[in-house]
Amino acid sequence: MTGRLVKALGLAAGIALLASTALAAEQCATAPVTVGFLPKLDTDPYFQVAQTGADEAAGEIGGKAIKEAPSQATAEAQIAFINNLVSQQVGVIAISANDANAVAPALKRAMQQGVKVVSYDSDVAVGARTLFLNQAKGDSLAEMMLESMGQMIGYDGDFAILSSTPTASNQNAWIDYMKAKMKADAKYAKMNLVQVAYGQESEQVNQQQALALAQAFPNLKGITIPAGIGLPAAARALDQAGLLGKIKLTGLAPATLIKKYIQDGSVQDIWWNVKDLGYLTYYAAQQVAMCKVTKEGDTFKAGRLGNYTVGKDGEVVLGPAQIVTPQNVDQFKF
Repeated sequence: MTGRLVKALGLAAGIALLASTALAAEQCATAPVTVGFLPKLDTDPYFQVAQTGADEAAGEIGGKAIKEAPSQATAEAQIAFINNLVSQQVGVIAISANDANAVAPALKRAMQQGVKVVSYDSDVAVGARTLFLNQAKGDSLAEMMLESMGQMIGYDGDFAILSSTPTASNQNAWIDYMKAKMKADAKYAKMNLVQVAYGQESEQVNQQQALALAQAFPNLKGITIPAGIGLPAAARALDQAGLLGKIKLTGLAPATLIKKYIQDGSVQDIWWNVKDLGYLTYYAAQQVAMCKVTKEGDTFKAGRLGNYTVGKDGEVVLGPAQIVTPQNVDQFKF
């Protein structure tokens, strides 16, 4: 390579950098933009319901909500879709990440090209987005699961926890919170946690573990299952064994998967309005596109959901989840 060529390439790179910088600096939309939603998996009905909320919001304030997602729930697959959304010149990418760190470089490149980024449902690295639209606070979910179990067993007696895996950080944090709450609050003094078991993210293992807990602890009154795949699986297993009702269940799962058990009072659930998460994400994305929301303490209004304030590290919480009971189960469409 000649010296002249090197200089020419350097000059071209410099011009490109300046152009990129200038482009990034002027990216404050003056009207609603297209928001490209990139969920974890195209076929996941959770995200299809969330998209209906985004569409509702777009109908209210303008702009457009499009959804593109991979058929495999991997970071590598999502990166290709990030690049595709950039090439379509969307104003904002709203991503639910399969891997918080692996997609971050691609998102940062998108931001350098003037595309804003927010995350929803599952966060990305803080430096790779402006906002994270979170369904609910983790401590809140843990406390609700404990309260739900207390309600069902009269705050008295043996119960177990059937978690996902021993290394699942979210579940472990919730379990630690529940243990601490039981020690600190006299309301739960008569509740006895007999064992934490693990379903290993397998429907079959969850079924086996639920039955094993019932056999190992004859006085067992309930099982808390903070894992979406585990709660419906355990409910089916205990139902087939004639034990559901004698043993109450609560935890996290799409309400529709266990609706019949919720209706008969043998199961409760901690859940949120999935459509509202998409609705809130769209409103927030438009505020970010217009540079009206950029940092902690900024506020914005999200239509029928009301006002929100950006918290630490750009987190915006949809709101407290709810304990799903026979009285309110019909409010949850997913």
